[in-house]
Amino acid sequence: MMISRYIKTGLVGILAGLLMVSVQAQAAGNATAGKTKSMACAGCHGPDGNSVMGTWPKLASQHADYLAKQLSDFKSGVRKDPTMTAMSAALKAQDIADISAYYAAQAIKVGTVDATLAAAGEKLYRAGDKEKGVAACMACHGPAGVGNAAAKFPSISGQHADYVAKALKDFRSGARTNDNAKMMQDVAAKLSDDEIKAVAAYVSGLY
Repeated sequence: MMISRYIKTGLVGILAGLLMVSVQAQAAGNATAGKTKSMACAGCHGPDGNSVMGTWPKLASQHADYLAKQLSDFKSGVRKDPTMTAMSAALKAQDIADISAYYAAQAIKVGTVDATLAAAGEKLYRAGDKEKGVAACMACHGPAGVGNAAAKFPSISGQHADYVAKALKDFRSGARTNDNAKMMQDVAAKLSDDEIKAVAAYVSGLY
């Protein structure tokens, strides 16, 4: 009976391990499949994730896990946008993983910088504002703006200035609340319109 119990325990462990591998395999994104599935996204975000309109974010080179979280949040309603809610409604978990993997594998095209704003933006990005209690952006997004995939901090390198400004204002107003531990809401709440404009301009040329 003791041997039988060990055998049963071993089989349970093996089955659990196989199930975990199966779930992980299903959750892993397939960039090739994602290219086909992303065709509906190309109208706004571009075929390679480099949108031409400043109000639509570039998705190229973004961390796959971060993209997957945003799509899942749109689908669930945690993050609100009429267009993206509709676009994500029919997506299954594997679709989200595949699309995210495809865009993560694309190269971002860095934009031009408004030099009149870049200096003030760089100061905020790299040093923050101690008097206002604003943390340096690069503490989470890195010196080159590529973020931190493990912590799900997004890459903002080369992102459209208009989109970055909108995102910060949405965090500031409470229109967007799906950030981790309200980190972005807390930062944005302390920024003026001019400061947001400056840091957004700097980020657009950061790489």
